[in-house]
Amino acid sequence: MSFALSFAQMNPMHLLSMLPFVVIAAITLVGALAAATLPNLVHAALSLVLAFLGIAAFYFLLGAEFIGLVQVLVYVGAVAVLIVFTILLTRPVFGKRGDLNWSGLLVSMAVLVGLLWALVRTTFPAAQPIGANALTVLGIGQKLMTEYVWPLQAVGVILTAALIGAIVLAMEERR
Repeated sequence: MSFALSFAQMNPMHLLSMLPFVVIAAITLVGALAAATLPNLVHAALSLVLAFLGIAAFYFLLGAEFIGLVQVLVYVGAVAVLIVFTILLTRPVFGKRGDLNWSGLLVSMAVLVGLLWALVRTTFPAAQPIGANALTVLGIGQKLMTEYVWPLQAVGVILTAALIGAIVLAMEERR
């Protein structure tokens, strides 16, 4: 049976339930392609934010709310802002544009071939049902605030020190 025949024979409610997935996939792909191809770095970084939000929407669609929120907080809230600040605080490098970097292309193709080879050779186990001891947001929060409170605070202090150091370096560079 071909895909077109099976698609035409689907229940209309099933097709309607696929609509959010298709919309989120389109938004994510457009954001990722724009991030990879836009020549303006600020626009590319904002497109990357759109792709990150699309990935978070996939997590929400799958029912993994905690992972979706972590995706938004870490990638959209931190990494994307870091990328935008890095772009805005560094001086542009002027030079030749448009030359193809053959060594970079060769390395990326080798990585792609290696990843595809590993993907083809990997056997994926069957999905296991979630047991009674499933990890919940409440469980993660209790672990973070009881057993791992000191590492959590240490990471916060290190990130704050790094932010202050970046601000000091940016202020010295402007003088």
